[in-house]
Amino acid sequence: MLYHLLYPLHVYEPLSFLRIFRYITFRSFCVTLTALIISLALGSWIIQKLREYQIGQYIREEGPTSHYKKAGTPTMGGILILIAVIIPTLLWADLTNPHIWIALISTLSYGAIGFVDDYLKVIKKRSLGLKARYKLGAQVTVALAIGIYLYVKADGFFSTTLSIPFFKEIQPDLGIFYIALVVLVIVGTSNAVNLTDGLDGLAIGPTIIAVLTYAALSYLSGNAIIAEYLNIWHVRGAGELTVFCGAIFGAGLGFLWFNTYPAQIFMGDVGSLGLGGALGTVAVLTKHELLLVIICGLFVVEALSVIIQVASFKLTKKRVFRMAPLHHHFELLGWPEPKVIVRFWIIAIILALISLATLKLR
Repeated sequence: MLYHLLYPLHVYEPLSFLRIFRYITFRSFCVTLTALIISLALGSWIIQKLREYQIGQYIREEGPTSHYKKAGTPTMGGILILIAVIIPTLLWADLTNPHIWIALISTLSYGAIGFVDDYLKVIKKRSLGLKARYKLGAQVTVALAIGIYLYVKADGFFSTTLSIPFFKEIQPDLGIFYIALVVLVIVGTSNAVNLTDGLDGLAIGPTIIAVLTYAALSYLSGNAIIAEYLNIWHVRGAGELTVFCGAIFGAGLGFLWFNTYPAQIFMGDVGSLGLGGALGTVAVLTKHELLLVIICGLFVVEALSVIIQVASFKLTKKRVFRMAPLHHHFELLGWPEPKVIVRFWIIAIILALISLATLKLR
């Protein structure tokens, strides 16, 4: 909005300095600061309101006993994240860019699914929340709509070609099967982030790291010269997603201020599903779908630990881990919660650096 209001004025000599609004880097810094300020400014107020309405965290009896003291901590804090992402993005992004709208719609849609799930669990006191088939069905529907849109826009706005890390000569065109990949990436990432959200600051930390990585990839993919030099797929207009990623980064930092151990607020499914949907969508739009496995490797491992645990118990009646997701396993090994959190953050940083290194290993 500010971009559309102020940038056109640069043609007038006294206001020529407003041409700075054309630069993605400038607007990315501005959107990050705006999102951070909104998140910090509204955080305490939202925590107070959640307490007034008794919207507190439900702790499962089968979970670690150390978590019982967290019962009643305000949850559904993802609302704060969504507000701090959407408003700054609308203010600073080029709203004629379709990538921005796809990312915003995806984030809002997955956030809405999470909101319904949280509402049923916390307010309606349904311990399982939204039934799994309805929850997954809604997630697939949103991702399917995005996949179909991108497929229809192939060859003009988008491409169904798959970029494979480390192999610059192998770029298969998936055609209509690209839709299935879009669904797998977005739905899988959304649920993986959701499963990781089990300790104070555990999910938002790696999310901040991942979104910073995708901010860099968005900028590089959107620049034809740099993309050609790095031999990565050039996606026309993808650079604008740097602004969107900047909003998530700022909102995430602000939320972490209140979510760091010991947490004053939890993001709930409205936050974890929304953020996961955003990361998966940006991965698709920047043509770095497979690189997501490395960038969001921590989320992937957390999700796999649940799958392995369930499969092992059903097939052999034995558990591989003391408890799944994986972070609970380390808790039960005796690791203090802050140690688990910080070490997982360190792993997320290492994976982000490895993913960026692949840009030259092609």
